[in-house]
Amino acid sequence: MVHSVISPALPAQLVRLSLEGKPAETFSLVGATSWTVGRSDRAAIVLNNPWISRMHALIQRLEGEEFYVIDLGSRNGSFVNGRRVTVPVQLQHRDEVMFGETRMQFICQEARCGIPMKPELAAEWDRATSAMKVRCLITVLVMDLRDFTPLARQVPEELLAQVVGTWFRQVGDILQRYGSRVDKYIGDAVMAVWLHPQNIPHAYDLLRILKAVLGTEKTTSNLHLQYPLPFPLRMGTGINTGYAMVGNTGSGQRPEYTALGDTVNLAFQLEAATKPLNLDVLLGEATYNYLLTGNLAGWLTPQQMELKYQREPVAIWGSTYPQLKEFLHTYGFAEPPTQNPISDGRGFV
Repeated sequence: MVHSVISPALPAQLVRLSLEGKPAETFSLVGATSWTVGRSDRAAIVLNNPWISRMHALIQRLEGEEFYVIDLGSRNGSFVNGRRVTVPVQLQHRDEVMFGETRMQFICQEARCGIPMKPELAAEWDRATSAMKVRCLITVLVMDLRDFTPLARQVPEELLAQVVGTWFRQVGDILQRYGSRVDKYIGDAVMAVWLHPQNIPHAYDLLRILKAVLGTEKTTSNLHLQYPLPFPLRMGTGINTGYAMVGNTGSGQRPEYTALGDTVNLAFQLEAATKPLNLDVLLGEATYNYLLTGNLAGWLTPQQMELKYQREPVAIWGSTYPQLKEFLHTYGFAEPPTQNPISDGRGFV
């Protein structure tokens, strides 16, 4: 059997094309998880063109070696294969990317990701890959912009891109500050994961998540102060704790580091149920019980939710952002240390 080792960073590139469509300049997308694109000297990819904003866009590599382009509210827009980027768009090999009037191409040679392995190392590799899918305790956070479709119908496409780009950028910063990162972009929603390697969440872990939610809510509610929107934006939040398969769930040629399972699915269902229940935040039973153990659940009220695969309604707990804010204020929660004491800064396995 032929074995190969997947390189730690996908050999991806952004190639600037000339007016004739020929390669003119190459930017390597390795050695980092994100690259800013803009006219500013501070940008990772500097494009000296008056149609380019100082901080125009962001290229982000997620744990699954998936690359996304996010417009950062640029004046002249970002486009993938002729379609304007209003929410994060996943890039595929040979996609054409336009920043303003600068034409580029995304290159990701999957066939070059493998390096032949010596036969004597094959057995060791087989043992290592068996650990690339691990069952561990996680907390999943899902946040989704409400009334996004009505917003898209009422504002110009350029303004929509600016608003959503700003939201995704600021949410990503908040999640990183509190010990996680964006695991998935799904339309106008984000999913983040906190790992609990000790198989029990520390109080700091749970409070970090709540602080991340409150910080994101503040960012969301303030967007209408930055942009001329027809109404203030709101978001729904679902939080669920449980065991899930975390690790390399993709193929050998294309690894995908993410979390899968009922724990993740329920987090999305909890978020979707916030609007009909007229609540801002919904938590699964396990998350509630961990908070209750730490005497941190006084801001929550019991609810019920019906699931397609359950005969009886399941117990959930919900609240509003003002109640969450009051709870954190009353609790006197101080800023946690920069490093996550539970996940130890390791992110995904």
